[in-house]
Amino acid sequence: MNSRKISIFAGILSLVLVILACTFNIGGPSYPTPPILVSTEAVGELKSSLETAVAAGAQSGQITLTLTESQLTSYLSYKLLGQPHPLFYNPQVYLRAGQLKIYGTVKKGYFQATVRIIFNATIDNQGKLSIELYSADFGPLPIPNGFKEIVTATIQEAYSGALGPIATGFRLQSIMIEDGTMQIIGLIK
Repeated sequence: MNSRKISIFAGILSLVLVILACTFNIGGPSYPTPPILVSTEAVGELKSSLETAVAAGAQSGQITLTLTESQLTSYLSYKLLGQPHPLFYNPQVYLRAGQLKIYGTVKKGYFQATVRIIFNATIDNQGKLSIELYSADFGPLPIPNGFKEIVTATIQEAYSGALGPIATGFRLQSIMIEDGTMQIIGLIK
C-alpha cells in the first residue's frame, strides 16, 4: 500500500516538475515564412554598405544607402542580445509596403507569445528619420505600459547606432521601403 502511494506521489511530482520546466506558447500572430537568417556576415554587409555610402557621399554630397531585411534582422538581433532584459527575442524584420514589420517572441514567466510590431518610417521637418508605431499585436498578452515609447526609442537608437557618425551631418531627402529593402537617400550637410 505504501509503495502505491509513493508511486502516485512520484508520478504527480514528476508531472509538476515537467510542467514547471516548460514554456507554454499562448499564440499571437504567426511569423511570416521563410524566416530571415541571422548572421554576422549580414551585420558586416550593413557596416560595409554604410562605409561605401559615406565614401561615395564625400565625393558627391549625396548618400544613397540600401538596407536589406537580413541586415536589419541581424543587426537588431545582435543589439537585443546585448541587453540584459530585451523587450523580445528572435526578431525578424520585414520591409514591405512602406512599413517596417518586426516579429519577435515575448516571454513572461512560463508563457511566451509571438508579437508583431509595425512602424511607419517618414522624414521629419529637420530631415531626420521619424519612426512611428502603427500597430502592435501581442496576441493574448496585454501591451506593456510605456510600450510605444520603449520600442520607438529602441528602434530609433538602433538606426542612430547603425548610421553612427554620419547621422548628425546627414539630412534625409527620401526613404522608400518595399520588396525587402529600405532605401535611404540624403545629403551631407
